[in-house]
Amino acid sequence: MATGIRTRFAPSPTGPLHMGNARTALFNYLFSRKEGGVFLLRIEDTDKERSEKRWEEDLLENLTWLGLAWDEGPFRQSERVDIYKEALQTLFQKGKAYYCFCTEDELEALRQDQISRGETPKYSGKCRALKAEEAEQRQKNGEPSVIRFALEPRKVKFHDLIRGNIEFDTGLMGDIVVAKDWETPLYNFSATVDDAAMDITHVIRGEDHISNTPKQILLQEALGLKRPLYAHLPLILGEDRTKLSKRHGDFSIAHFRKQGYLAEAIINFLALLGWNPGTEKEIFSLSSLIKEFSLERVQKGGAMLQLRKLEWINAFFIRQMSLQKLSELSIPYLKEAGLVADASLKTVEPMVRLYQERIKKLFEVPELLDFFFKKPEYSADLLVWKDVSKKDISKALQELATVLQSIEEKDWNKEIIETIVMPHAERQGSRGVWLWPMRVALTGKEASAGPFEVATVLGKKETLERVASARKKLR
Repeated sequence: MATGIRTRFAPSPTGPLHMGNARTALFNYLFSRKEGGVFLLRIEDTDKERSEKRWEEDLLENLTWLGLAWDEGPFRQSERVDIYKEALQTLFQKGKAYYCFCTEDELEALRQDQISRGETPKYSGKCRALKAEEAEQRQKNGEPSVIRFALEPRKVKFHDLIRGNIEFDTGLMGDIVVAKDWETPLYNFSATVDDAAMDITHVIRGEDHISNTPKQILLQEALGLKRPLYAHLPLILGEDRTKLSKRHGDFSIAHFRKQGYLAEAIINFLALLGWNPGTEKEIFSLSSLIKEFSLERVQKGGAMLQLRKLEWINAFFIRQMSLQKLSELSIPYLKEAGLVADASLKTVEPMVRLYQERIKKLFEVPELLDFFFKKPEYSADLLVWKDVSKKDISKALQELATVLQSIEEKDWNKEIIETIVMPHAERQGSRGVWLWPMRVALTGKEASAGPFEVATVLGKKETLERVASARKKLR
């Protein structure tokens, strides 16, 4: 028998890992690490129709990318059918399970009737009264059936580590289906059996599972299993304060990875969805989260997912990153945008350096840096500074070209370019008469890095060519 804290993350491979599930994994991981325990991964893939190998691969890949290393597993429920069969057999032997032959139409008619009379819909227990011989014969005849668990109608109480004491009247639930057949157990049953078999001490999951807890407790009692402690996390809400769903957009981890969010930023962001450190601190590494995390500081109310906050956190981590690492991460985005077939760090680093303070997510890199790889496209009107005439802007660019031409190739750097150009720009009455069209000529953008920094990266020849091209646009 295992000792100490043991938590589990038990996703179903029926879709990509999304923010809600990733937060559940994170909180289980943080709690187990903080307490010196074990974090276990279990793949709940008994739903044969909806479970897919590609989604399991997505789960494993993205958990690894996030840095949430599991200690045991992954265990697949599809490979543990014999264990569930044995537990089902125990329920039948104790008279706690039975075959139900009610059709979907019969169950729906019952539900509608109960609703019309103002009652809570629940299974009537009709097939519980069937004699074992009759049920077995109908089974042999191939009549469709499911296996139900005979719920004991009583009050079930448990202590939630986040919400305090909770009580359910199971008499309002009706007998639940625990398996479609002997080969296909359903969630409440397989999760209960596995949590006991894997010695899980703390079940930390979303609050949408609260209603499952009394059912699982009754199954534990029927099977003679130990009850773990429960902690139900608050819902994640969209910015409209409704439960996060597909209508809010794509909230898969894979989507945020593609957008260029960093793993450490997503971890930091997810931790703050429902957990409060008790201070004003907002930036956390994974190691600092392990030290500071506690279930006592997990809130009961819903946690609103604000993408602006995620962007802010991501931008912070990008600013803290080494230039080499940021450049390495930027190159695939430049390639995907078709700006380069191949690029070396030596080429990309000077460009990235100019924008490191501005990048909020890596997906923005191609749009910010595109002018370094291709001639900028823009209208002549963009070259005009305030109410200065195009003729005077053209003259300013001509004078600028002459000054730039005078700088020797060996002296072509930001400091010298600025030192030589600025006195001339100051004499125009407004430095913008020179600097605005210079920057537009080099980048084609309304907002960009400074013109001297850009000119340094472009080099003397390319800078002069772009200034000359700008003058042609003004003719």
